[in-house]
Amino acid sequence: MTFRPAFAKALKRTALGAVLSASVLAPLHVMADNLGYAVVPTQIIYPGEEIDSKRLQTVEVTNKNLSGGYAREISEVRGLVTTRTLLPGRTIMVSALRQPFTVKRGDKVLLVYDNGGLRITASGTPLADGIVGELIQARNTDTGVILSGTVMPDRTVLVVQK
Repeated sequence: MTFRPAFAKALKRTALGAVLSASVLAPLHVMADNLGYAVVPTQIIYPGEEIDSKRLQTVEVTNKNLSGGYAREISEVRGLVTTRTLLPGRTIMVSALRQPFTVKRGDKVLLVYDNGGLRITASGTPLADGIVGELIQARNTDTGVILSGTVMPDRTVLVVQK
């Protein structure tokens, strides 16, 4: 059987193309199998709700075009509060979560002023929700004076000096 030179060149290119495409696509297939895992809700979670592990599951990521920033393990999101509605089967973006408030507006808190040896305490009411380390305003319930202070882990507000 005799081939014409042009046909032989085309056959070589086709065979070479098949070998090259197989060697290039094989690593992509391996990469697609190793995209990791993502955490998704099993039911709707509304803004302001605390996330518990009973309403979550971990699924394998199959979409290589999925943008980053999503939770990969349940431990990353357990106990946090969502700021957006989370839909079942959709990845949970870490940017849509926050720490639960340590003090809430209207709660009763202890206001503490500490300056070296001088320590003054009073009862107060936060005028805004706050997490640990956040600066909020609170009203002294005895005098009505509004003070600024930092929320502490023990739910007190450390008053800052003016």
